[in-house]
Amino acid sequence: MNKIMLVSIRKIFLPFVACMLAITAFAFEGNTIEGRWDINIDMNGKTAPAWLEVKHSGFKTLVGQVVVVVGSARPVSKVNFADNKFDFSVPPQWEQGAGDMSFSGTYENDQIKGTVTYPDGKSYSFTGVRAPLLQREKEPVWGTPVKLFNGKDLTGWHALGETNQWVAENGVLRSPKSGSNIATDATFKDFKLHLEFRYPKESNSGVYLRGRYEVQITDSKGLQPDFGLLGGVYGFITPSTMEAKDAGEWQSYDITLVGRMVTLEVNGKKVICNQAIPGITGGALDSKEDEPGPIYFQGDHGPIEFRNIVITPAK
Repeated sequence: MNKIMLVSIRKIFLPFVACMLAITAFAFEGNTIEGRWDINIDMNGKTAPAWLEVKHSGFKTLVGQVVVVVGSARPVSKVNFADNKFDFSVPPQWEQGAGDMSFSGTYENDQIKGTVTYPDGKSYSFTGVRAPLLQREKEPVWGTPVKLFNGKDLTGWHALGETNQWVAENGVLRSPKSGSNIATDATFKDFKLHLEFRYPKESNSGVYLRGRYEVQITDSKGLQPDFGLLGGVYGFITPSTMEAKDAGEWQSYDITLVGRMVTLEVNGKKVICNQAIPGITGGALDSKEDEPGPIYFQGDHGPIEFRNIVITPAK
């Protein structure tokens, strides 16, 4: 093939490719199911939070990920969407039953609604709205640090279950066995949070930011970094290094949350640097991402202790 012919082919072919890409991009812009959704599931009169992200892969396929009440974000290999109707399914995690978990619904007036069927065959209705961007126009101005735990009693905290196993002893907020989670009475928007924690071997807990985003606490020394281990934002963000100490030692988190952007230091070492949390994690109290929320600690996965819990809210 001579150079003149090659140049001619390029002149014809490249604009054609560019045109097709533009058409495809335009088609996906109109594909209204794409984006992130904060979802409420009506489970027999009780509202349970969920989250969905849909995005395109290549020119034709829609994929995504979903968080359903508990567990980590689950990959969605294909989302079917046509005539403002959609459906997809994912394998179960902690749910009972042999089947997949399936979603079907419709898009209307920039909202979604439909039905989720659990692996045990039970179905529940859901509604969803677009998740907020949570972008901040300015850098935060930090206020005065506040001690969230007085070291003497549970003033400022409340158990989230029917019974409370949490106790305050010698400056330590302690859950001696699995039981209720615990949350602050106060709610927060953007903040810096310092806390220290200690767990016995093979125990597990977590710190929920605004009651929606879990930073994992679990016995992890010697393991490779993972979003399900110490220092990970559960299901979403893997820390750069594993900085866990031995079980039984006091350890520390320093967490900054501004909008969706999180920075985390584990035992004085920065392992997450200003990364976006895509959506709520399993175990979230609600899916109202644009509202302030409490700090809450998991107490249902084993013994855990906390101390020196200090928050610095943004003004």
